[in-house]
Amino acid sequence: MIRAGKEEQEECPDDEALLPHMQVSEEDRSIALDRSEEVRSLDEEYFGLKDRIPTGLTLGDQYRKNRKRILKVLGGTKKDWKDYKWHLRNRIGSVQVLSQIISMSDEEKSQIIRAGEMYRWTISPYYASLMDPEDRRCPIRLQSVPSIEEYLDTSEVSDPMIIKYNSPAPLISRLYPDRVIINVTNACAMFCRHCLRRKDIEFADVTYPGEMLEQALDYVRKNPEIRDVLLTGGDALALSDQKLDYILTELDQIPHVEIKRLGSRMPCVVPQRITPELCKMLEKHDPIYLSTQFNHPKEVTAEAKKAIDRLTRSGIIVRDQTVLLKGINNDKHVMKKLMQELLRIKVVPYYIFNCKKVEGIRHFRPPIAEGIEIIEHMRGYTSGMAVPTFIITAPDGRGKTPMYPQYLLQPGVHGKALIRTWGGHVLEYDDEAEAENGEIW
Repeated sequence: MIRAGKEEQEECPDDEALLPHMQVSEEDRSIALDRSEEVRSLDEEYFGLKDRIPTGLTLGDQYRKNRKRILKVLGGTKKDWKDYKWHLRNRIGSVQVLSQIISMSDEEKSQIIRAGEMYRWTISPYYASLMDPEDRRCPIRLQSVPSIEEYLDTSEVSDPMIIKYNSPAPLISRLYPDRVIINVTNACAMFCRHCLRRKDIEFADVTYPGEMLEQALDYVRKNPEIRDVLLTGGDALALSDQKLDYILTELDQIPHVEIKRLGSRMPCVVPQRITPELCKMLEKHDPIYLSTQFNHPKEVTAEAKKAIDRLTRSGIIVRDQTVLLKGINNDKHVMKKLMQELLRIKVVPYYIFNCKKVEGIRHFRPPIAEGIEIIEHMRGYTSGMAVPTFIITAPDGRGKTPMYPQYLLQPGVHGKALIRTWGGHVLEYDDEAEAENGEIW
């Protein structure tokens, strides 16, 4: 130990020089070592598996090989790969092109065509480069390539948010007291197979009339309780910098709007979209929050890291909203690894959404109990910052509802509550409070 004086520092000769609370007996140290071993053993299974879970930061060589092949198929160059507009212009949306990038049987090709007749699909060249070309169960492939399950599933509700009951003005969705959504576009860099808005996307990118946007902005102006506006769609970053700048400027001029949020999966599916020019523009509209979506550790790549770094250096706070997807991330170890990888690139885990009950995506929906179990094996087992809130969307457009493991076993009775810790210990907790006089404001 080092003890500092005014003019010099010297080593403490022995434990006697330590402050009383820092002195540890051999017996106490032995107990501490036993507890340390107990804590370590609680997650021994994960420690043995975590290095075998594939991540984008460890698959760089494979991704570079895939990129080379995709550029050859699409006739692109290394310079093109860095240009997000090239990725958007060259979205893959035909079986003929896709079959040159990943291996597919004739049956799979016909199934993709049938599913594509019902729901739009495109895949950005960048996101295609993350796919294992041979593995049909690759989590990237499952999220982006249509399957016959979509075509066969016609039993689910088509609109879980009941949009018509929650849209008091054009392009507006309102489910909460102090915040609204403005759906600024239906365009995306990639149309995810689990998308809850698949019925609203249609089969072509649509530019909404300017008068609809003005009506949406006017609704925000006329409702002074609205302090938080989320721009989404589609994908907010599918708009041009100029269009986005205009909308954010209009919101900046509304005194009661305190924060602006952007909903975008671009950092995951086309990280090249996060340009220095975009970040410089966004800096003008502080505070800006960006909600993105990473669903598997394979998506956390060096290119995604570079995009997030640009955003955070520009003062934009980036938070992640993962969707719980069967066969992709409904595994406690995979999900924990994902959240840890996100923290490595400065993305804050925020929500895990239970996959919504939308027509065409039943095959992605795990039971709620699996989501709760995943949270159960994250709280205490990893950094608190890495533990998101598990959310389900209430029926009839009634908003997000959190689902938690049960840690309070019995509320306070005679000043004592019964709790269960993350490690499984059941303990009594002193819950007696002093009486308060007056009100708290």
